[in-house]
Amino acid sequence: MKWLIAFIIFSVIILYHEFGHFIVAKLNGVAVEEFSFGFGPRLVSAVKNGTRYSWKLLPFGGSCQMKGMLGEEEEGKTVDEDSFNAKSWGRRAAIIFAGPFFNFMLAFLAAVVLTGVMGADPAKVTNVSEGVPLQEGDLIRSINGKAMSTGRDVDGYFTYRTLREDETLKVKFVRNGQTMTESFPVITEHRVMMGISYYADDQEAVLSAVQEGSPAEEAGIKAGDVIRAVNGTPIATGAELNTYMNDNPPSDSELTLTIHRNGRDLEVRLTPKLLPYSVPGFACYTAREKTGPIETLGYSFAEIRFWIRTVFSSLKMLVTGRAGVQDLSGPVGVVNVISDTYDEVESEGALIIAMTMLNLLILLSANVGVMNLLPFPGLDGGRLILIAAEIVMGRKVSQKVENIISFVGMALLMLLMVVVLYNDIMKLF
Repeated sequence: MKWLIAFIIFSVIILYHEFGHFIVAKLNGVAVEEFSFGFGPRLVSAVKNGTRYSWKLLPFGGSCQMKGMLGEEEEGKTVDEDSFNAKSWGRRAAIIFAGPFFNFMLAFLAAVVLTGVMGADPAKVTNVSEGVPLQEGDLIRSINGKAMSTGRDVDGYFTYRTLREDETLKVKFVRNGQTMTESFPVITEHRVMMGISYYADDQEAVLSAVQEGSPAEEAGIKAGDVIRAVNGTPIATGAELNTYMNDNPPSDSELTLTIHRNGRDLEVRLTPKLLPYSVPGFACYTAREKTGPIETLGYSFAEIRFWIRTVFSSLKMLVTGRAGVQDLSGPVGVVNVISDTYDEVESEGALIIAMTMLNLLILLSANVGVMNLLPFPGLDGGRLILIAAEIVMGRKVSQKVENIISFVGMALLMLLMVVVLYNDIMKLF
């Protein structure tokens, strides 16, 4: 059952993306030669109204092949009226943007159902440290100018950044119906630490961050490394690492860590030292509570914003080196995550299973939408950049140049997919 669910989620996301291209192309008078699910040889196909609908061998993607989009026409020759390249730049941009937009729309519709059934997690303050001018029950609206709607927004804001000990937080919040703003310093204490961050869950002990200037950074440890052992004690999960660290608090004694990186284990030695440890001084509630119809729509938009922010934060970690290619997942990895998640909630009953799978669909659909808009050749974002260049230059980019750019981009993407596929398979063992 779980494999079927994974296949359905993956299929819905891909087909909805391609359907966005398809329907907007049709509305703009572009001939769609083939609409397919999967890649490779056709297993089943049928032609209707000039479009071939196909189911192909490899169910990892799909395509909406439009007339002239791949540059089939000879340069300098008359372009057919129903060709993609015969349309204005505005119509072509709309057709290209439609795929990612439909992914965001699918994520929003799923979020409406999820929020309507399970409720939302408003950014309601539940814990406050002494000296912090907030109160339990305050609703956080923004932190340092960044909008906050849910408890996960607040949690995510502090997860993807390291607080400086001299940092001040400017928090806008609602208390008893009145909007207020307070500025206050973060709370800092000094602890003997290695300088690593990780999630204390049942997954591998993957480091989410390594503190700048810490013993871990000095020892060459990076975000994305997996802790496999500490002083010879095997570590299988983040929860086990957390238990070990609680039972054996870091001191000024040298530690030997076994870390896994790029398919091999490395042994690293470091000595913990006194480091500043800064926290915001408050925490927000992340459990869900029922909301009214209007609030449901608002929190559904917030749900999409949260996942889009999460994708960009993850991309920033890749660019800054806090994460590596080994942390990326392709279709095999996605299916494995869906399968593992299903196993975790199977005992909770059909409703919780359905809502958990719906939450994964929201995450993945938003992810596909953002990734396709990246300005890289071969992706929708790359095509939009070429249209932007056309607007600036006042003429179309040469078809030959566009084909070369697209070919190089697709080749690099295929190479990346091979690497990601290899990583996904290695993670299974």
